[in-house]
Amino acid sequence: MSDSAKVHTTRLSVNVNKIATLRNARGGSIPDVLLAAESIEGFGAEGITVHPRPDARHITYSDVRGLKNIVNTEFNIEGYPNQKFIDLVLEVKPDQATLVPDPPDVLTSNAGWNAKENAEFLRKVIALFKDAGIRTSIFMDTDEAQITAAAKTGTDRIELYTEAYAIGHKTEGADAAVPYARAATLAHSLGMGVNAGHDLDLSNLRDFAQNVPHLAEVSIGHALISDALYLGIEETVKQYLDCLK
Repeated sequence: MSDSAKVHTTRLSVNVNKIATLRNARGGSIPDVLLAAESIEGFGAEGITVHPRPDARHITYSDVRGLKNIVNTEFNIEGYPNQKFIDLVLEVKPDQATLVPDPPDVLTSNAGWNAKENAEFLRKVIALFKDAGIRTSIFMDTDEAQITAAAKTGTDRIELYTEAYAIGHKTEGADAAVPYARAATLAHSLGMGVNAGHDLDLSNLRDFAQNVPHLAEVSIGHALISDALYLGIEETVKQYLDCLK
């Protein structure tokens, strides 16, 4: 997609879970998750994402409450919508809640919602959050029938699960973005915004952003924090932002 065809800038939301993982590996408060989030915003990131899990293996509920008080861009909380998660989101009232279908014990999110089978459940949770003034997004694969079903849940946005793109990009390059471009176009036509995330990194982000229309936000954590070990957090945020121009 040419620069002239892009009608908006995609926001970079940085997932700070890995900062908490490093802290928790030793105990104590170093590195400081809140200070890291403030620094990341100061270096130009346009959002902070967290994914608290019931076992608190990285971000804790206390972290979430603390981040709410210091995030000055957009705060996005993602997770499986069990009652504890729902209560936290309604208490903290982030800018966005991203619903993922993975059960609490999985290592990382690995699939999108089956919006057909979970339509009623999703509608109820989304209605709760929207009534509280919280923008909603649900984690989705590129299946067009599922995206059509997602539109019927009332969600404001979908987040495209990009692991297949990241794998495909290694051999197909930008062509791996084709199903995502189709999915984004369909979602936009159905009135939903489009986010994306999972395994996006400096090697594949630019091709994704340039070839997927209507992309409002990318959420990146593991790769970005890993790159920061080599490049420093300021330079890393700059390079990721450059990929979105």
